[in-house]
Amino acid sequence: MEYIHAALLLHSAGKPVDETHLKKVLDATGEHADEARVKALVAALQGVDIKAAIEKAAMPVAVAAPAAAPAAGAHAEKKEEKKDEKKEEEAAEGLAGLFG
Repeated sequence: MEYIHAALLLHSAGKPVDETHLKKVLDATGEHADEARVKALVAALQGVDIKAAIEKAAMPVAVAAPAAAPAAGAHAEKKEEKKDEKKEEEAAEGLAGLFG
């Protein structure tokens, strides 16, 4: 994860995401840069538009809002279930009184 963070930091600073810069960022944080992981990350990011990938991955706030609505509906359903269960218990108690 540190490697991804370092790449994002370099991108946001406008620096090239290459092996040399990644190693410098990782060394500055006290993390030992693994050569193989650095090379793999640089190779994986080759030709990737990081800005476009971030924009595509970012979820708008308006999309997250409707997800809360079903939770409120589920809460209302639980209340209805409890009311139904309570009515059934009361009915059962009433019948028990008749046959007591």
